[in-house]
Order: sequence, then C-alpha cells, then structure tokens
Amino acid sequence: MVVNGIVGNNTRRKLDPDEFRGFVLMDEFAPMVFVNGGDGKAAQMFTLAHELAHVFFGSSAAFDLREMSPAKDPTEQACNRVAAEFLVPEQQIRRIWPSIKDNPERFQSIAREFKVSALVAGRRALDLGLIVKVEFLTFYHDYLSDERRKAAGRPKQRGDFYANQNLRVGRRFASAVVRAAKEGNLLYSEAYRLTGLYGKTFGSYAAYLGFGGS
Repeated sequence: MVVNGIVGNNTRRKLDPDEFRGFVLMDEFAPMVFVNGGDGKAAQMFTLAHELAHVFFGSSAAFDLREMSPAKDPTEQACNRVAAEFLVPEQQIRRIWPSIKDNPERFQSIAREFKVSALVAGRRALDLGLIVKVEFLTFYHDYLSDERRKAAGRPKQRGDFYANQNLRVGRRFASAVVRAAKEGNLLYSEAYRLTGLYGKTFGSYAAYLGFGGS
C-alpha cells in the first residue's frame, strides 16, 4: 500500500481528494493500493477498505466518491457496500440510532463510535434509510466548508521526511529497489526514478532502511 498527498516529492503539487481518493492496480501476485494522503485520516480508512474490496473482486479502478456517492458501475457499488459494512456494520448502527437520531451531532457520534469520518457516518445513515438525501447533502457541504476553514487556520507542520517516504513509496517496495541497486541488478538511475529520490537523498533513505549509504 502507498499513501501520498502530493505528486512525487513536490509539496506544491497536492493531490486533491475531490478529484480522486485512491486507486488499485490489480496483479495476481502484487496488487498495488494507493490512498490519497491529502484526504482526512478517517476518510482514508474508507478508501483503503474500498480498494481492498477491489482486490477481493480482482478489478483495477480509481476511486473518487463525489458527494460520497459511488459511481454507477456495479463493481464500484459493491465495493462501497463492502467497505461500508466492514467499517460501520448495519446491525450496530441501527442499535445506536434511536438514542442519537435527534442529536445535532449524530454523525459525529457515529464517527467516534466506529472510528470513521463524519461524512462516512452520514452517508451510511443515508444508505440505510435513516435520513433523507437532502439532510445528508446539507450536512456534507456544511462539513466540507467547516473543514476548509479549520485547515486554513492551522499552522503548517513538517513531518519526518524519510518516514513519509515509507508511506509514499511503500517500505517493502523501496527496500526491494535499494537492494536490487546495491546488488547491481538495477541501475541507480532507475532506482532514483522508481523512488523519486536522487543522489545523497537516495543514499540517506537507503541508510534509513538499514542498507547503509549508496
């Protein structure tokens, strides 16, 4: 699995969750799941569950879920149902709904209970017929507006560059590339291209992975 919210290592080229949230490339031996790291952490969980369902069905696809609505493709809809039931089981949400349905923050309550985003919680309530579509869409757009305001007010934080590479590239994939380069089975120029890291930065990352410098 790979998680990244930018194009390569270019922090100025962000991946917009409104355009896509993830994708899966099927392979019999090594399927690849990509999750847009620019999305919220709880939303990433739904994307991961959705893409793993694609692996189960054996189909490649990109995933955007505009307004939390699945595409009309039958496989996409099936993957959505699998992800929703896995993260927010119908039996459990119906059990707690009577006690929270009149709470203005009922979707947030569901989100806390099941460790998902409030948007996923709201969409699940809609799909189960607990609310009507206009209620969900009003909540959806208000929620996104509120999240954008919060994001604009947060100070920018810098993370651990090399730890982030494990998510961006995938630690297992990166280790295989570094090992192949050090054993002479892969040109360093190709290793640089595959990891998006070059020269001393690649060597430092190799050391971070336990391979020593380049």
